[in-house]
Amino acid sequence: MKIPMSKMVLATLMLAAGVAQAQDNKTLRLLTWGGYAPKDVVEQFTKETGIKVEVTNSNNEEMISKLRATAGAGFDLAQPSQDRITGPQAEFKIYKPLDLSKIKTDLFIPSMLDATKKNTTAGGAVYGLPHIWGTDGLVVNTKTSKATDYADLCAAENAGKVSMRLKRPTLIAMAFASGKDPFALYNNPKAYGALMDDMGKKLIECKKNVKFFWDGKDQLLAGIRSGELTTAMMWDTGGWELNKTNPDVKFIAPKSGALGWVDTFAIPAKGRNDAAAYAWINFVMKPEIAAKVASSAGNFTASKGADQMMDPVLKKQFADSFPEAALKNIKWYPAVPAGLEDLEGRVLDRIKAAK
Repeated sequence: MKIPMSKMVLATLMLAAGVAQAQDNKTLRLLTWGGYAPKDVVEQFTKETGIKVEVTNSNNEEMISKLRATAGAGFDLAQPSQDRITGPQAEFKIYKPLDLSKIKTDLFIPSMLDATKKNTTAGGAVYGLPHIWGTDGLVVNTKTSKATDYADLCAAENAGKVSMRLKRPTLIAMAFASGKDPFALYNNPKAYGALMDDMGKKLIECKKNVKFFWDGKDQLLAGIRSGELTTAMMWDTGGWELNKTNPDVKFIAPKSGALGWVDTFAIPAKGRNDAAAYAWINFVMKPEIAAKVASSAGNFTASKGADQMMDPVLKKQFADSFPEAALKNIKWYPAVPAGLEDLEGRVLDRIKAAK
């Protein structure tokens, strides 16, 4: 009996869809930060689960942009910072609630798990779990600079020898160094906007001190190594990396407080393989695996017990940079309310355009 062409086409399409679905079930599309999915960890995960991992490295702004453009499609697991979840979720609906029954919560440091759940809860649902954490502060060549706080980036003795990012953390850091608490104004857009305008003016005046606004790790580290820069606002592990080859270069927790961040696990709204996402989370939070990821990323993790397996040099550097008082003074980023980043973006644009 001759099969009608239309039925043959339909059968072919159904077969192709079945094959695609089977392939989806064996692939995890991971949107993450550089160093968070090291090759040996990915290979071990695939060997143990049969699930392949497609890694796309990104940052907070790009993650939100990619997921917003697709209404939460294209990836099965993303790793935005905890303060970048509830705001974008309220605006763009790009994540889905986590099923905590599928998470081995005993693998997490309890206090960090509880805090992150609180900061990523919206409408009674949890959207993020903690993974990697760290801080932004100052990296200083102590032979050529006496900087102890963010405001010193703008001091006359550092003219032409500093670097910072033209991003929201710099505005927030300068606000804390000015004796203000920008996080306390998050729910008052008018007052927050006025504070950001003031910080924008300070940073426009400070531009004469800036050798360059850094965009990438290599550019910044090279500037410190060459002596072109004496002081920079940057992340802790960058400073510790430089310290290994030049003991005069140190990461310093600023007097007004280092800025603390937590990168999370979040599942995009239209992810196709939630099972693989949960399998990856539970796998990389095992202490022995988390220690490998931490060594690759250069930061500590929210995995309970992983710190005991960390590089002893890194543990000492952390202790030197963060005596107890500095640790207690970390300013942890709370969730960013919807619309606040647009306000900050306009201030940053004015700084960029200023001569």
